[in-house]
Amino acid sequence: MLKFASRAVLSPLVRVLFRAKVVGKKNVPLHGPVILASNHLSFIDSVVITLLAPRTVSFLAKDSYFNGTGLKGFASRAFFRSIGAIPVTRGVGQAAQDALDAGLELLEEQSAFAIYPEGTRSLDGRLYRGRTGVAWLALKSGAPVVPVGIEGTDKVQPPGSKGISFARIRIRFGEPLDLSVYGKADSGKARRHGTDAVMAAIAQLTGQEVAPHYNEPPPKGLVETVRRRFFERFKL
Repeated sequence: MLKFASRAVLSPLVRVLFRAKVVGKKNVPLHGPVILASNHLSFIDSVVITLLAPRTVSFLAKDSYFNGTGLKGFASRAFFRSIGAIPVTRGVGQAAQDALDAGLELLEEQSAFAIYPEGTRSLDGRLYRGRTGVAWLALKSGAPVVPVGIEGTDKVQPPGSKGISFARIRIRFGEPLDLSVYGKADSGKARRHGTDAVMAAIAQLTGQEVAPHYNEPPPKGLVETVRRRFFERFKL
């Protein structure tokens, strides 16, 4: 009920204030499980997707948004729940797998689930290499992946900024992708090729320059190198 009310009230507001243009809504299945895989430019990307998609969408958000106290904590919890956020503990190893499992659970409930394959926001506007968790989710659940291209949110709220500017935003929903053609979820090659296909589709929607590596600084030492290889090996 809270999700419905927030979409009914906030969606028209977002369209007017930010002159939002939505393209390709017909590409999003209105029923059944679907993964919305988007580029990531700003904190408000999740708000934009959940309010402008043609159906209710859930996404994962760090649990600190739900753990606050007092009036501010209450307001934060109410807002994030109203736009479909699911609290998770972020991290690597088991914490990262728990996040993927939470997404899989939502898909098994026939929900729409949004994910950012880049893992974190792009600070320079380029589109970075995708983490293979998106393909793992698609191959485990059988859900189609709808590539999503967002533009302008980095002008509305640049990374690191707490203010809002009324810049124009655009969101494009691409044609659904069936990643089952690449193989099974337990195949690293299938996950990699499936993810690369998703990122290529996102790049076509946004026209972003494509970076050939992950969106993170170079590893510092052997431990960090091993951690990152583990992250890639186990679907993340």
